[in-house]
Amino acid sequence: MSEYRQARYPRHLLIEEHSKERMVEENPLPESIARKEAPLIPDVPEYEVARHFTRLSQMNYGIDTGFYPLGSCTMKYNPKYTEMLAKEPKATGVHPLQPEEDIQGCLRIMYELQRMLAEIGGMSEVTLQPAAGAQGEMTGLAIVHEYHKNNGNDRTEVVLPDTAHGTNPATAAMLGYKTIEIPSDDGCVDLKALEEAVGEDTAAFMLTNPNTLGIFEEDVLEIADIVHDAGALLYYDGANLNAIMGKSNPGAMNFDIMHFNLHKTFSSPHGGGGPGSGPVGVCEKLRSYLPVPIVTKKNDRYHLDHSLENTIGRVKGFYGNWSVLLRTYAYLVYQGKEGLEKSAERAVLNSNYLRKLLEDHLELPYRSLRKHEFVLSGKRLKDKGLKTVDLAKRLADHGYHAPTIYFPLIVEEALMIEPTETERKETLDNFADTVKKILDEDPEIVKSAPHNTAVKRVDETKAAKKPVVSFRMRGR
Repeated sequence: MSEYRQARYPRHLLIEEHSKERMVEENPLPESIARKEAPLIPDVPEYEVARHFTRLSQMNYGIDTGFYPLGSCTMKYNPKYTEMLAKEPKATGVHPLQPEEDIQGCLRIMYELQRMLAEIGGMSEVTLQPAAGAQGEMTGLAIVHEYHKNNGNDRTEVVLPDTAHGTNPATAAMLGYKTIEIPSDDGCVDLKALEEAVGEDTAAFMLTNPNTLGIFEEDVLEIADIVHDAGALLYYDGANLNAIMGKSNPGAMNFDIMHFNLHKTFSSPHGGGGPGSGPVGVCEKLRSYLPVPIVTKKNDRYHLDHSLENTIGRVKGFYGNWSVLLRTYAYLVYQGKEGLEKSAERAVLNSNYLRKLLEDHLELPYRSLRKHEFVLSGKRLKDKGLKTVDLAKRLADHGYHAPTIYFPLIVEEALMIEPTETERKETLDNFADTVKKILDEDPEIVKSAPHNTAVKRVDETKAAKKPVVSFRMRGR
């Protein structure tokens, strides 16, 4: 504790003694639970405190810091006008138990957001309740289960491709379904394998389009026919919706149910555990199964409607993640249909431009043209005694957050890159040049990276098996 000079200065002893007196005066607690000594509070000047927390903030990496090409997660810049709106007292001062007549403005925003998302997704109705994409999946599969139950079917299986997001099989298992994985054919759903997998036990087929390789499933209408002919429902994972906004929508592809990722597609903060929001959209035949309440409009007044006949019930306390819903509403109003379409075009353009810069330096599996993201393979690195993880660690030395690595599992030494629509050409050029530079470096330098970060390379296996989940001050 020498850096805090706890025992060196008489002033600290005086502070400690004074603290003891205040503890007795202000906290007449029972002796058994009362603190026996004063709390350890460093005696440091204000400027050292300011520098300490500034350094901590500089050790973090965020989208405001630099390029964040994390594949499948759409880590794009969040405009500050949405952040400012979410901080407005009129937005933060509302209470979820206020009567409807006091929150007509909030209800109007949620109602209009429901309608906008329904149009974007090609769905009949939308619920804003789920607070994350994974909770949206849970809500969607709960609707699937209730739908089949009401139709006298006890279906026990959910089918999904080997390109599925990891939450898909996890959510299905959590809802009690057996998961059936089918292989890909050149990076897309194998139609023959799908036909063989679906049957009278199939509740749903879960699909992301474009998929996690960034490839658009061109046979999606045939996929829908196969699934529907088996009496199952077609579920759309909305994680990659940003690639097709304004160009197409899940409804046009004959999906029955979907979830949106507001914290990915519609520019709300993402990462660090939250906040998130995963609204669910459904076709007309599933509307009555949505969780309640949904926001409705009657005679120019807005209401929380609890009257849906087949509802699965409430999936979240109160109603949705209000701050994220407000950010999304502002983003959609500002962008408009034309802005969303341009966003999708730019995301696809950036992805394919960066892919073209890198595909001759790292292997590109499957077909070339991608949508919003692409997956490279670093298996060539093995010739130098390196792995994809070494390249990812070395990128940190050059000031870049690493892309997603080792996902999807069907690509050996996968490196999954999503540049998003918010990045400029100069940023993509510099990132590509940095990757090429690393590939030409001394392998030993790359293998031992990172070198200039606050935390050097850790034993990831040990970190996973024996995580340090508590903080202990030095010297104690």
